[in-house]
Amino acid sequence: MKKNIAIVMGGYSSEVNISLKSGNVVFNHLDKEKYNPFRVHILKEKWVVLDDNGNEYPILKDDFSFVLKGNRVNFDCVFNAIHGAPGENGMLLSYFELIKIPHTSAPFYQMALTFNKRDTLSVVKAYGIKTAVSVYLNRGDEINLEKIVEKVGLPCFVKPNNAGSSYGISKAHNLDQIMPAIEKAFQEDSEILIESFLDGVEVSVGVIEYKGEVKVLPITEIVSENDFFDYEAKYEGKSQEITPASISLEEQQKVNQIAKKVYNILNMSGFSRSEYILVNCEPYFLEMNTVPGLTEESILPQQAQAAGISLKELFDNAIESSLNGFK
Repeated sequence: MKKNIAIVMGGYSSEVNISLKSGNVVFNHLDKEKYNPFRVHILKEKWVVLDDNGNEYPILKDDFSFVLKGNRVNFDCVFNAIHGAPGENGMLLSYFELIKIPHTSAPFYQMALTFNKRDTLSVVKAYGIKTAVSVYLNRGDEINLEKIVEKVGLPCFVKPNNAGSSYGISKAHNLDQIMPAIEKAFQEDSEILIESFLDGVEVSVGVIEYKGEVKVLPITEIVSENDFFDYEAKYEGKSQEITPASISLEEQQKVNQIAKKVYNILNMSGFSRSEYILVNCEPYFLEMNTVPGLTEESILPQQAQAAGISLKELFDNAIESSLNGFK
């Protein structure tokens, strides 16, 4: 019997279109001899299953099933391709865990933790992982720009605390640029993070569970044409992504060791892609993405390919790990 797989995509954040692309790539690469994959759009206005002709069938939320030609279809597993809320912040996954449907991501608490940049940094710092100096603000807090600069220095980065991707992030080079950057970040989230600028080589590294073990994928070096790895650089080709990274063997070993350590510290499972800045051969942890882009051009699939893992194998492994209860 082929397993029914719900590929959830879309979401409630600014990343909805990127998620739809990722979800469709998963749909196209899943082994149709082994699985019955279904595209499921989770959107603010509707939860629907799409057939091959684009017809929509409402999801019944009591058990996440739908009715097709008079028959109720239940899912054996959910493949999570939602970037941002509610897929990457744990909200949707807590629902799947309550109704006992396996999913390809980490448990909901780990997803919620890693979606919150401040809380993730506070956990990893306790284990000796190097990070940037940061200031945290809630909407409505009194803002003292001079004190912020005294702590983090210039230039600095201003970013939403609970948002994925690169929406709402700015690099402020002087005092006058910080307030507009803060206002931009608050458009995406009610909590923001202001971080010191780390002058070094930016690398991204995927860590996944693969065939029952934690596996660190080949490292990618990010060379942005823009001032930093922003939305344009990430999604519109304004960057070079070099896999494997052209860094020293010592730097590779340090990044691999720390990336695996961070994955284990955070009790992760499923997919992850973390960003680091190498400063004087030392990796500084920036953040972890737990639903990274999954298109053919995305960084984690590039890294999997460099490790000799096809998209079909990558996605199949995620489902099998979930069904076998690895997490």
